[in-house]
Amino acid sequence: MAAGSDASQGEGSSSERQARPGFSGISGISGISGMSGMSGVSGMSGVGSFTGFLSAIHIAPGASAPMVTLDEAELVAGVGLVGDRYATRTGTYSKRHHIDRQVTLIEGETLDALARDHGIDLAPEEHRRNLTTRGVPVAHLVGKYLQVGECVLFGGRLNVPCRYLQDLLGRQVFRPLIHRSGLNGRVVVGGKITPGDLIRLVDPDELPPGVVAANEQHPLERPPEAW
Repeated sequence: MAAGSDASQGEGSSSERQARPGFSGISGISGISGMSGMSGVSGMSGVGSFTGFLSAIHIAPGASAPMVTLDEAELVAGVGLVGDRYATRTGTYSKRHHIDRQVTLIEGETLDALARDHGIDLAPEEHRRNLTTRGVPVAHLVGKYLQVGECVLFGGRLNVPCRYLQDLLGRQVFRPLIHRSGLNGRVVVGGKITPGDLIRLVDPDELPPGVVAANEQHPLERPPEAW
């Protein structure tokens, strides 16, 4: 469902001030509710614990189409966000389809830095990523599993800035986004997400073995240097 206004997802919105306190709804995954036990999770060295949340959700129905703000989205494992151009393979880069393009994330703090350090205003509906986060070190989540709402995502590779976005917006965002362009990921457990959902790391041992085995049949790859 499209939200009534993009402004409702701004920095001071109620969804950011009142993140939902726990998780539920992922069948077959025991011990996944709540935020406890995050520190010391195996295989997560270099990341540490964090408490983050989903700030905004956006999809685009086709290549170069305006992003649509959602107050709820459904994610399909192995596909992406229902209604998004990369789920339907109608995106700008869909001819170069890649498993790590099912969902994209970017830190809301990156938007703050663009405004503060470069005088560039980039709204959540303009950066072309699906999920805007707060308090989540997305650049450190390559090879990690994370839970968002009912879903589990896998960080596939770093997103790299593209001149296509700069041309589309008419703003000089290419260089400022180098190393801060977000994360491309896979949907390994589908379900619904809403702004305000907490985001946490997930130990692979918390997931059904078949889910992890199927995902890890596809090894990590280096991202391209730039588009």
